[in-house]
Amino acid sequence: MDRLKSSARLMIVSDLDHTMVDHHDPENLSLLRFNALWEANYRYDSLLVFSTGRSPTLYKQLRKEKPMLTPDITIMSVGTEITYGNSMMPDNGWVEFLNQKWDRNIVTEETSKFNELTLQSETEQRPHKVSFYVQKDKAQEVKKVLSERLEKRGLDVKIIYSGGMDLDILPQGAGKGQALAYLLKKFKAEGKLPNNTLACGDSGNDAELFSIPEVYGVMVSNAQEELLQWHAENAKDNPKVIHATERCAAGIIQAIGHFKLGRSTSPRDVTDFPDSKLEILDPAYEIVEFYLFLERWRRAEVENSELGLANLKALCHPSGVFIHPSGVEQSLCDCINLLRRCYGDKQGKQFRVWVDQVLPAQIGSDTWLVKFNKWEQSGEERHGCMTTVILSKEDASVSKGFTWVHVHQTWLDGVGSKDHTTWLF
Repeated sequence: MDRLKSSARLMIVSDLDHTMVDHHDPENLSLLRFNALWEANYRYDSLLVFSTGRSPTLYKQLRKEKPMLTPDITIMSVGTEITYGNSMMPDNGWVEFLNQKWDRNIVTEETSKFNELTLQSETEQRPHKVSFYVQKDKAQEVKKVLSERLEKRGLDVKIIYSGGMDLDILPQGAGKGQALAYLLKKFKAEGKLPNNTLACGDSGNDAELFSIPEVYGVMVSNAQEELLQWHAENAKDNPKVIHATERCAAGIIQAIGHFKLGRSTSPRDVTDFPDSKLEILDPAYEIVEFYLFLERWRRAEVENSELGLANLKALCHPSGVFIHPSGVEQSLCDCINLLRRCYGDKQGKQFRVWVDQVLPAQIGSDTWLVKFNKWEQSGEERHGCMTTVILSKEDASVSKGFTWVHVHQTWLDGVGSKDHTTWLF
């Protein structure tokens, strides 16, 4: 990744459904806990990679449904597509590699002879992936016979069964594990091999991730039978692969702590901002803490106290300015005063605030420019804005932390708020 000039401190490579994203958690708490941990402690010098069986279409759909961060790299369609950055630029070298001994037309022709196979939706059929549903009791026999037939036709393919129903046919060189190995080889050639890599998964198509040498692995507590069976047969004595006791993203956080890969306490598990400051004088941590406080204030999860507001005012520069996404300017201190009237206005409601892509840059001896996207979700409505904050810290020994000098927000395309009066910071 061009964003990092040297090796990533940590690279997390995570499956999405039932690993990073818990579809049985309507509040998305484990995902939001991970988000806060990543943005506060890792984003600026680490890499986040999503590795999913979803096609680009279904991946983008999931991003609209869940409060997901923006990854640095996206591996989709069971390791057959690799893209980079916000623009999701494809890796053409990976495409050329997968074209070897692969003919999608032959795969389609041979699979049409199996009544046991039901073709998945058109969005899930990709240049290097043909996907079906198959009943669990028929899966192994279909895999065996189909593999033999395709081999006779001169193809070198891989057939992956996962989730108790999904059967994917890929080029032999494809798959989540091979995509990860390709990335690691690429980073090594650039002299940017990550210091540590953590692979995270829950199903059969994640097994390959844990077979890459020197990679730590976590199977979340809700891992499916086929992955647990693979582990028992192939990696039960590997101390670098653990079966977490926590579900989904909480299991990923648990693994970070278990392997001592870095800080593993999410800011969402810390509740004392702004009454007392932790000894973490980091601009990214400051941003995450502040917006968590705003969420808790509106959900009435912190005390409605004048002392708390006074402490917030103490963080604001006397001449600090906030520019609202609508273009309206007001002083930061006036914004704090406005918080009084919205205390508890989201109490008992599904209201969450999170930040994404928090990237600080030091622009002076005591000044930081921090850019990020700030999101609010209330029920089904979601609003987002690009945010720029200037923070100052004249004396690092002073315990009060950073001073907020300037905040400027603009609506992200298509997600602006209709009611500007409800938007705070």
